[in-house]
Amino acid sequence: MLTSLMATLAQTESEVGGLVFFLFYIAIVVLIIAGFWKVFSKAGHPGWLAIIPIVNLYFLCKIAGRPGWWVLLMFIPLVNIVVYVIISLDVAKSFGQSALFAIGLFFLGFIFYPILGFGSAQYQGPAAV
Repeated sequence: MLTSLMATLAQTESEVGGLVFFLFYIAIVVLIIAGFWKVFSKAGHPGWLAIIPIVNLYFLCKIAGRPGWWVLLMFIPLVNIVVYVIISLDVAKSFGQSALFAIGLFFLGFIFYPILGFGSAQYQGPAAV
């Protein structure tokens, strides 16, 4: 009886832990989408493009001033890291931010894209052009 109760409690703890993790994950995803949505809107593109996979990368390239075919480079291992660093730098420059901010976009995008979208930064045009 005691063993059965302990097993039930362990299963309940596991389920609660899984639920907490799931809710945390959903909160991060919503934060990223909201940040991208606002960044796209500030750059003059429809915000809903932020929720379409691959299309959002295309328009992120456009915001950064890079050609759309750079999205294909995102599918090449290791090259995608270099490309995303460059795009992060150009997106930061496009909004008048520093290279330090671009590092934040690269490593902590779920924090820095909402800062860029909801903050006072204004889109100044594509930086790479």
